[in-house]
Amino acid sequence: MTSCLYECQILHARFAPREHRFVYRIFLFAIDLDELDALPRHVRGFSVNRRNAYSFRDVDFLPLGETLHQGAAPAAAPRPSPAPAAAGSVASPSLKQRVIAYAAQHGVDLAEGRVVLVTLPRVFGYLFNPVSFYFCYDRHGAPAAAIAEVTNTFREMKPYFLGPATQVAAGGEFHLRVPKHFYVSPYSDVDVAFDFRLRTPGDRLTVQIDDYTAGARTLTSVLTGARRELTSGALAAVTFKYPLITLRTITLIHWHALRLWLKRVPWFAKASRPADQRALYRPHRSLQPSDVA
Repeated sequence: MTSCLYECQILHARFAPREHRFVYRIFLFAIDLDELDALPRHVRGFSVNRRNAYSFRDVDFLPLGETLHQGAAPAAAPRPSPAPAAAGSVASPSLKQRVIAYAAQHGVDLAEGRVVLVTLPRVFGYLFNPVSFYFCYDRHGAPAAAIAEVTNTFREMKPYFLGPATQVAAGGEFHLRVPKHFYVSPYSDVDVAFDFRLRTPGDRLTVQIDDYTAGARTLTSVLTGARRELTSGALAAVTFKYPLITLRTITLIHWHALRLWLKRVPWFAKASRPADQRALYRPHRSLQPSDVA
């Protein structure tokens, strides 16, 4: 199987208005979506749409069937044929089918291609992914697109699409700078720009996401990691080394938010700029219009 693990180091460095830097370690799954249903037969402790130590829930990712808050969706693309459904049930598109449809909306044909999702599933039932990455390949195996799916602590989700026009000359790397229009941190305003640099994973995984404010880089996040085979033994080893990894991630986010507050870094309330939070899924109640009698 091509699915694997990456044992990673994450660097966060803030340059303005106060300096703040920290490094921590994590592991991630890189799941070939064509192998998703077969993985539970090969890896103990991993299940799909069932409870387990690691539970991959299809509904946790790319919810294209839900309402897109405050923003027009791309031009509609033909919907992929859903998988056959059991009698009396209604089939819904699989995650790979949703990725293919989303790419088609952006003019990219992924039919007969592969999609590798770098993420964490639910860990003992708890899910939190600050960002997941979809690396998409065409039918010839060439890198065709990438998607960065960003999730904030309010459980809102926003995908950013990196198509063929964003590939650097050497290929295999995607670079895009785009307005964020999303509330990710109280210490980063919603109208700054995300600068994505995503390299298709191989023996190593390398991803960089920077924040730019008025053309100046104010924050960098760099993820690097080495590939490991995805086996029952390897998963048990990283579980012991990084216990309750999703819970640890959310705890670190709040711990460093407290440290930034103690450093008197200016912060922005989520409800203060609802009109600038656009094209996202699962909007928090702070973005809903108030009920008026």
